[in-house]
Formats: sequence, structure tokens, C-alpha cells
Amino acid sequence: MARSDSGVRPSEARQRLLTTATRIFYGEGIHSVGVDRIIAEAKVTRATFYRHFPGKEDLVLAYLRAADHAIREQVDAASAAALPAPDALRAIAESIARDIRSAGFRGCAFLNAVAEYPDPDHPVHQAVLAHRQWFLDTITTLLASIEETEAESGARHFVMLRDGAMAAGCLFDPALISETFLHGVEGLIRAHAARRPS
Repeated sequence: MARSDSGVRPSEARQRLLTTATRIFYGEGIHSVGVDRIIAEAKVTRATFYRHFPGKEDLVLAYLRAADHAIREQVDAASAAALPAPDALRAIAESIARDIRSAGFRGCAFLNAVAEYPDPDHPVHQAVLAHRQWFLDTITTLLASIEETEAESGARHFVMLRDGAMAAGCLFDPALISETFLHGVEGLIRAHAARRPS
């Protein structure tokens, strides 16, 4: 079982609640699911739920933190391999494509969540923005190590390609969407590398 950020092993009940909420929130949406259902499916008491999560919003934020952590691990794996920046970008794109082709894929957890929490001041909306800013900054840094002047613009392009692929991947043939996404990322990397002074 994973350890929390503080190094303390989370309780089995908390982990069950989070696993159950993740499955249901991702599969069915957040607002449509009540706390009672999560408690019942996680097989915990109401008191146990409230001991770990003071309210549903706290559980939603924990769900998004877990999703953020999983994506950061994928990106860190590409970075830890000490690949050249173009190959690290390709590895990140491949991990996104694998997600799109995975069973039960239902789009981006963050885009799905922000659609349900449109108020920019809401903590869930803020969590989504923080995740997306981290991802944009990460891609910008990788592109800047290839060629710096257009890195921010190129990173925005990469993120938009990803967003489009995540949205289309649950509507159309995931294999075709993944292939189209990877082709777009490859074109972006090559175009960006071509700007390098010779």
C-alpha cells in the first residue's frame, strides 16, 4: 500500500474510500454521486468516512491529488530515463496514448472535473488549474531545452493536442485518436527542433 506525503501509511479504510470514489467519480461524474453510495460501496461506516474526509469536497480533492500524482509519476519516469528532450516528450505522449487506449477510458479526469466546477475560485477548479499549470510548465521546460524562443507557444500547442485527444478518445476509435495525437506531437517536436540555430 502506498504511503502518504507525510510518510505515514494511509489507513485501509481511507484507501478503500479513495479507490471507490476514484472509480465512481471517473466513470460517472462527481455531482451525480452521493456520499452514501461511496460509503456503501467502500464498505465503511459514515463515521469512518467523516474521520478521513470532513466532506465530499475533501474526497474530490483527494481524488484529483491521486490523479495528479499518477500523471506526475508517468512524466517523472520519462525524465528519470535521462532521455534527450525530444524522446522524453515522445515518451510522455506515448503514456497519454496508452491511457487513451486503456479499458474504461473516459477522458481527462481534470477536464471532466472542471466541467462540473466552473467557478474559478472553487478549490476543485483551483486544483485543476494547478495540475494543468504544472503540466504546461513541464512541457515548456522540455521544449526549451530543444529550442527556447518558441517553447511556451509549442507547449500550449502540445497541451491542446493532448486535450483534444483526451476528449476524442472516449468518443471515437481510441487507436486512431492515439495515432493522430502521436503524429501531431511528432510534427510539433520536429517543427520546434527545426527552429534551432544551425
